[in-house]
Amino acid sequence: MSSTWGNQIKISVFGESHGAGIGVVLDGLPAGAPVDMDAVLLQMARRAPGNDPAATRRREADMPEILSGMQNGRTTGAPLAALIRNGDTRSQDYANLSLVPRPGHSDLAAFFRYDGWNDIRGGGHFSGRLTAPIVFAGSVCRQILSARGVTVGAHLLSAGTVSEEPFDPAAVNKELLDSLNCRPFPTLNEEAKQRMRDEIERARMDCDSVGGVVECAAVGLAPGTGNPMFGGVENVLASILFGIPAVKGVEFGAGFAAAKLRGSENNDPFRVAADGRFFSETNRHGGILGGITSGMPVIVRAAFKPTPSIAKPQRSVELVGRTEEELVIRGRHDACVAVRAVPVVEAAVCIGLLDLLQGRC
Repeated sequence: MSSTWGNQIKISVFGESHGAGIGVVLDGLPAGAPVDMDAVLLQMARRAPGNDPAATRRREADMPEILSGMQNGRTTGAPLAALIRNGDTRSQDYANLSLVPRPGHSDLAAFFRYDGWNDIRGGGHFSGRLTAPIVFAGSVCRQILSARGVTVGAHLLSAGTVSEEPFDPAAVNKELLDSLNCRPFPTLNEEAKQRMRDEIERARMDCDSVGGVVECAAVGLAPGTGNPMFGGVENVLASILFGIPAVKGVEFGAGFAAAKLRGSENNDPFRVAADGRFFSETNRHGGILGGITSGMPVIVRAAFKPTPSIAKPQRSVELVGRTEEELVIRGRHDACVAVRAVPVVEAAVCIGLLDLLQGRC
């Protein structure tokens, strides 16, 4: 499986949702970087199941066991390997899925890709459970970025049909992002948060699910990081963000809305600050021009589809007999995966940015 990503910073994610454990190997980190494990565990807890009413009732400690690459609280320069053991598994809930795939899930495609040998329990290697190792890796990268003056944070921009205001792309700052990147359900508006919760709960009570959009920002990046064409900041960040299960769309800055504007409306006028620094009055370019950082905040959004595992009866097929079947899914699932995906998006952006920055060293 193509579960390895990166150029200067490489991550390799392993394990299955209901296997003995999941984990990650993170290679290319600078030696001697301090790692605050309490800060790592805070990020793990934000993503962990069972900690929020909107999340699956599955409960996992998500306590990473460091196997190599760290000594006395600092990276050694060797590959950093962490194992996260699975505990609260109910594999019997997935027995009826071995030959009757879930609509909207990877089951049917994976059956043909791996000749039926793929682990179906809890989604196997395709499960959102595999985002826990990404959050571990990203929390380590986040601390290295922070030491270099870079801050990353995100909020839930929408859940289902309920949205809140987006970041001010030209004015988002470190203080705001720091206030968001320690919360399990981060929004800019408390009233919008409650409306999102209500939307998710209505879907859950109807045996259904909703999608959502996570908006992420990074500040403190100097101009000049990235490359044109295929090695640009958008390319790198999009490639790792699409590795998060359920992501179906990624946009930067004004994104698709820019297609409706004229050039005179979309262009961001440049200015010179009192200290001689260049900046733009607006930031529809999302902090990236020609694949390279401009010095303005980097703004990226990831769209998550609704959880395909829902309790409503659905039409499916029997893969061997090739008959049509009605499928009833059991098990414990998020009514909106985008909620717990907020720290995952932050983690992926941290890994991607550190990969880009290491390439400049």
